[in-house]
Amino acid sequence: MFPRIAGVVFLGLLLARTGVADDGYGDLVGRVVVEGDVPSLSPLGKGICAGKDVPDESLLVHESNRGLANVLVYLVKSPDRVHPDLAMPPTGERVLAQQDCAFQPHVMIVRSRQKVRILTSGAVTHNARASPVRNSPFNVLLSPANREGVELSFPVAESLPFKVVSDLRPWMSSYWLVVDHPYAAVTDPNGRFTIKGLPTGEHKFIAWHERPGYIHNRREPLEVTIESGKATDAGTISVAGPRLK
Repeated sequence: MFPRIAGVVFLGLLLARTGVADDGYGDLVGRVVVEGDVPSLSPLGKGICAGKDVPDESLLVHESNRGLANVLVYLVKSPDRVHPDLAMPPTGERVLAQQDCAFQPHVMIVRSRQKVRILTSGAVTHNARASPVRNSPFNVLLSPANREGVELSFPVAESLPFKVVSDLRPWMSSYWLVVDHPYAAVTDPNGRFTIKGLPTGEHKFIAWHERPGYIHNRREPLEVTIESGKATDAGTISVAGPRLK
């Protein structure tokens, strides 16, 4: 009996030292890459913002590793349980800024009931307009260099991302995904994503990008099994170049 207890104590100390805890939750990591030819995109406008070109951010592919940025990866639906540290929406607000005649960030995840602030650092008036499916539409007008901005909030989750546009500068756009859980991510410039604190078990994920649309959808989701205290690798998700035209 005593050797068994000693073994359990040793295992607990080992887990504590390595930072891995068997608490019923784990992480998900993965990567999205482009296969085949990548469409060549011209700037959305030349010299229209203080003499600068406005790049087309609808397709950002890493030159060397082919990683695809700005892919949204998120659970099909909210799970039965959420990690206690992630249960409440973040207290910090999300910010959409007009900078260099473009919306930043180009893709953004918002928790339902989380505050969103739209502001501008530019020297001209601009607006931001969107028509979500489940939340109220909005159309806000901002005076030049309005650092106070306008505050918004979305009570319920959206089933798909919605587009934010500017009527005054048609090339400006941003995509927002409103979720009622913390299990969503946007791929970085290398195409990588990490989703932390998922409950153990089988999960289905959607992967979406503004050009091809759904890479994985509800009918053909990305299916993974999360193990406690581990980072599950979803592997490499490939997108064919022709789909990005």
